[in-house]
Amino acid sequence: MTDAPAFNPLLAPSPLPYGVPDYAAIEPAHYLPAFEAAFAAHRAEVEAIASRDEEPTFENTLLALEEAGGQLERVILAFYTVSSADATPEIQAIDEQLAPLMAAHTDAIQLDGRLYARIRALHERLDDLDLDAESRRLVERHFREMTHAGAALDDSAKSRLTALNRRLSELTTQFEKNLLADTNELAVAFDDVTELDGLTEGELSAAAEAARERGLEGKWLVTLTLFSGHPYLAQLTSRASRERIMAASRARASRGDAHDNSAVLLEIVRLRAERAELLGYASHAAYITADQTAGTPEAVQSLLRQLAVPAARNAQAEKAALQRLIDATEPEPYPLEAHDWAFWTEKVRSAEYDIDAAALRPWFEAERVLQDGVFRAANLLYGLTFRERADIPAYHPDTRTFEIFNEDGSALGLYVLDLYTRDTKRGGAWMNSIVKQSALRGTQPVVVNNLNVPKPAAGSPTLLTLDQVTTLFHEFGHALHGLFATVTYPHFAATAVHRDFVEFPSQVNEMWILWPEVLAEYAVHHETGEPLPTDVVERLRATETFNQGFATSEYLAAAWLDQAWHSLSRAEADAVTDVDAFEAAALADIGLDEPAVPPRYSSTYFAHVFSGGYSAGYYSYIWAEVLDADTVEWFRENGGLTRANGDRFRQRLLGVGGAKDPLEAYRDFRGRDAEITPLLTRRGLTA
Repeated sequence: MTDAPAFNPLLAPSPLPYGVPDYAAIEPAHYLPAFEAAFAAHRAEVEAIASRDEEPTFENTLLALEEAGGQLERVILAFYTVSSADATPEIQAIDEQLAPLMAAHTDAIQLDGRLYARIRALHERLDDLDLDAESRRLVERHFREMTHAGAALDDSAKSRLTALNRRLSELTTQFEKNLLADTNELAVAFDDVTELDGLTEGELSAAAEAARERGLEGKWLVTLTLFSGHPYLAQLTSRASRERIMAASRARASRGDAHDNSAVLLEIVRLRAERAELLGYASHAAYITADQTAGTPEAVQSLLRQLAVPAARNAQAEKAALQRLIDATEPEPYPLEAHDWAFWTEKVRSAEYDIDAAALRPWFEAERVLQDGVFRAANLLYGLTFRERADIPAYHPDTRTFEIFNEDGSALGLYVLDLYTRDTKRGGAWMNSIVKQSALRGTQPVVVNNLNVPKPAAGSPTLLTLDQVTTLFHEFGHALHGLFATVTYPHFAATAVHRDFVEFPSQVNEMWILWPEVLAEYAVHHETGEPLPTDVVERLRATETFNQGFATSEYLAAAWLDQAWHSLSRAEADAVTDVDAFEAAALADIGLDEPAVPPRYSSTYFAHVFSGGYSAGYYSYIWAEVLDADTVEWFRENGGLTRANGDRFRQRLLGVGGAKDPLEAYRDFRGRDAEITPLLTRRGLTA
């Protein structure tokens, strides 16, 4: 690697509260030496466990394993927070070097036959160990995860598996690097402000600021979002401008240049299929779902097909309505295309519900949404209070840090908000932990929410769209999950639950957006102080199933592409050479091949599954929404936003982290399994 600096702040206890990394003292040159030292320390700790002569006990094996690796976890969380949110060229270079090293280190532990034998021995006599529920689950999960990772394979198979994992780590890192570079390169510059007619003063200010930062003085730059399309498509009156933005979005990482992800993703698919075969599974999807609540890809695909038929039907009805409006109002009518959908949808919304989504933004000033919306809902439901801590800096000047207190005044943890987009931040929105809670390690949680809201010029207010308000509430739901999880063992900390359950708490938190006691406080005009009119609120509620044919179809199309790629056997994956042709065939198979409704993510920019943690798992959002919609019904039936309801949800679901089977936790909270009817009703998918 590199020679270690004389003092490395990553390897010393942080002087900051809650153990927040001292980012002001951390330089890029510190990261690789810190990883090198932390890898070595962790390997030594695991070696001491695996090489013991004594009979395996819970204390000398599982407890010792949980006590190991604390230094490495601190370095990992510190670095990957930055590599996703502030990936400078130096950080990207480190990430590329680090990816295969991380894979090799993980394999060295997960595939250690001696360690596996000790854990298997404990698992075989689990009923004789007299363990509490969390400790018992720890044995079960370590055994299940090591078996799933390939610890039971012979040495030859393990060698090939290690090589596959190493190469896959390199490829997924390259995919993200290509996507970030091409997303930045394809940002759309406009020479004349009239081309952006329809945008608000704040949005134009943000576009001018983005152009200025790129050295494009006197121009306006529209940076791209992670998903297909762009929020501005709903407002821009110029069809040519809409078309340019959509074309740039759909072209990302697929232009045959150095940033093209086609070959990268095809190799990822092939190697994942080979790895699944090596591990005894028919496909990568079968391998992934085997350790999720879904259980099998057939269960996932059955749900997706069940929803696709009514979603496609509704999308066609919506398309016909939009086309009728174009034909009736345009001097020279044209056939509706993907870049037109959002614009004409807003026309229909305005005509049918008298709602102009863009005109709502003055009521959604970011600071008020945060303080009087997101934080207030958490106060009413859970008794939380928030205090900004300017004395605890995070990793970038745009970040803000808040200390959170329970109702009794005890400190819960820290919340870091990183609201604005920048060229060094990957697209989308997410939550991650910087420090995870663990009674064993004596740590309290520090969580981060990242969004990608365009930053207006200094002095201008940040006005959010309703979609961005939804995203902030959603990501804060993840944050609450990470903050509330109260466990003994690090293995179960924060959001360490099955992937197809992790979206459940975040989606539930969206329900408070239009809840009367919350909305009345945050939806206030930033200039006049007037509340959002009651009749507008009622019309917003009436539109909850509006355009759901499109929204459900674009999501299901992406989820199906993920399943299609990852349901291939090794032989089938080897035979695929054309990304576009494969996509077209997959979408036709499920009946979602409508050009006016493209997938939310096409393959070459589908970061969730080709560089993130959602491979064969993008279905998780709709899978978890079954639980979410059923939970919303429970809250409505039981009085809504009350402290008693909050305590029940916190204690029985959010607070257990990964220490309990998630569906058992759900049944404990709800009193039964979830029913699908509330989801079908919410999305307008009933007959």
